[in-house]
Amino acid sequence: MNDLEKKETLDALAARINQNYEEIDLLNAFGKRRLPDRDRIVEIVKAIRRLMFPGYFGLDAFDKTSSHYFAGEMISSVCEELKKQIIIALKYDRKEDETDEMIADKAERICYDFAKEIPEIQRVLLTDIQAGFDGDPACGSKEIIIFSYPGFNAIFIYRIAHELYKRNVPFIPRIMTEYAHSRTGIDINPGATIGEYFFIDHGTGVVIGETTEIGNNVKIYQGVTLGALSTRQGQLLSGVKRHPTICDNVTIYSNASVLGGETVIGANSTIGGSAFVTESVPANTRVGVKTPELTFKGTVKAKPGEYIYDWVI
Repeated sequence: MNDLEKKETLDALAARINQNYEEIDLLNAFGKRRLPDRDRIVEIVKAIRRLMFPGYFGLDAFDKTSSHYFAGEMISSVCEELKKQIIIALKYDRKEDETDEMIADKAERICYDFAKEIPEIQRVLLTDIQAGFDGDPACGSKEIIIFSYPGFNAIFIYRIAHELYKRNVPFIPRIMTEYAHSRTGIDINPGATIGEYFFIDHGTGVVIGETTEIGNNVKIYQGVTLGALSTRQGQLLSGVKRHPTICDNVTIYSNASVLGGETVIGANSTIGGSAFVTESVPANTRVGVKTPELTFKGTVKAKPGEYIYDWVI
């Protein structure tokens, strides 16, 4: 292909793509309505993390003699940055009668209402840290949970995002939890309701759906799905309770699936690994999958030049 043919091919391709831009609004947010900045939202999450756990993250010097100043500066910065992103999100979904001034006032109220919740979020996160420490014999300290446990990181981001979700902020709560999902492999929808003293052990592959309700002192392991029975009706199910309710003091072991909006796991129950639960379980119940039977066929010895993965059972 010569230079002229390359140019003609690229020009034709650009024209076809541009036609899609012109005809399909969904493809082109720029120049019409702005979307929140994902990178800025991630930075806001990190700033809130530094505010809640000073000295653990970032290079900022911190000591108790300057803690009041530090907290004040951090809260002010978080509110201003968050307000900018909320304004963009609200403008994207603005109602016909909403002016820019009304949206700015609404965004500011949301930010300061959210900021007022930070001490309470911090208190609840301390119960989650305690749950991790109490529930994991391999955990050497509570500090290591804050520093490095993916389950706690996902819970921390969920608890921030949930407060914004409750205030009907578009886009931003889901951006936050999808950031956590990408970092930890744990997918918690910001609409889920989760009580205190919550622990996710190992964590990879955990899915918690939007209308899930989880009580206090609940522990789940890797691969657990708290999901819907079916989503074939799509948007018709929006706002409908389609994910399970998990009562207090429940443990759900790895790779179990608990599905359905009418499914309730009663208090003090245990769901065994790989169980598939679509019906309610009474309180104080153990649910398990029958252990597969192992078959042994006697002693097998390798012949010279043979490896164990060559053996046929």
